[in-house]
Amino acid sequence: MPKVTIDGHSIEVPDGTTILQAARMIVDQPGYQGENIAPPTMCYHSKLKTSGGYCRSCIVKVSKGSEKDPRPMPKLVASCRTTVMDGMEVQNTTSPEVLEARRGVVEFLLINHPLDCPVCDQAGECHLQDLGYENGGAKTRYDFSRRTFAKIDIGPYIKLHMTRCIMCFRCVKAADQLTDNRFQGMLFRGDASEISTYIEKVIDNDFSGNVIDVCPVGALTDRTFRFKSRVWFTKPMNAHRSCTKCSGKVALWEKGNEILRVTSRKDKWGEPEEFICNECRFEKKHINDWVIEGPRHIDPHSVISLNHYENVLAKMKLDVAKQQKQLADKK
Repeated sequence: MPKVTIDGHSIEVPDGTTILQAARMIVDQPGYQGENIAPPTMCYHSKLKTSGGYCRSCIVKVSKGSEKDPRPMPKLVASCRTTVMDGMEVQNTTSPEVLEARRGVVEFLLINHPLDCPVCDQAGECHLQDLGYENGGAKTRYDFSRRTFAKIDIGPYIKLHMTRCIMCFRCVKAADQLTDNRFQGMLFRGDASEISTYIEKVIDNDFSGNVIDVCPVGALTDRTFRFKSRVWFTKPMNAHRSCTKCSGKVALWEKGNEILRVTSRKDKWGEPEEFICNECRFEKKHINDWVIEGPRHIDPHSVISLNHYENVLAKMKLDVAKQQKQLADKK
């Protein structure tokens, strides 16, 4: 098994593992306490075949190619498409060159992406917001008008707003691999590129709603949830039901006793653990439809965690434990 070192952390991985996958393996190790050394991603999705290689936000510096050939790679490489070799050494957060190049990538991604976060339903869950905050610059050098498109209703459930699209192709991959026939793709070239409106035909498939979950920005949104609430005002709960089409394991986003939306459960990398069907996503919006398992864990760095009930419960448990210890000491 090849051994790779990323930002000073070493790990042995199976043959064929990419640098990005190896970095995630390091972060996922039990007891890992270091910083997140996994490169950011916008187009890569571990459950979608052939994804990655489009956005270049995951670029890294290979300072040592391998034990057999220790020469560094001459250019920065996309970690999602570069396979690990034995003895390879990689710099991500420790390389000023990588950080500067990543700022340039963010600037390119934001050239045509509108700064309408206050009115976007993806706010609070947008990967581009996170990427821009962590790796972007405070100002833009772009003085031209951004491109605009009319909003399109893809059937009764999905809204397509191409103005916000960053051409990551995740929705194309998802529709291609989860639906029966491929009716969508990219039209034109350069700054005129857009996802074809043939994507409207994908609504006939029971898994078409998953294009919402894989979209990293607000280009594809749930029409049944639009403008109902900000995500940080909702309570995400794990729930399940008996479903003949999918696993039935979902995340419910509640406000009071009302279910505002249903999504797939996403892992720490923002990727759906399992794809769910349209019946679970759009048609089951009553509490009685689901078996509630409990609150979802919210990353404390997420804006959703602000004033969140999970944090309150954790604090209450800590206070109770302290009081119990004090009472035990008095005895």
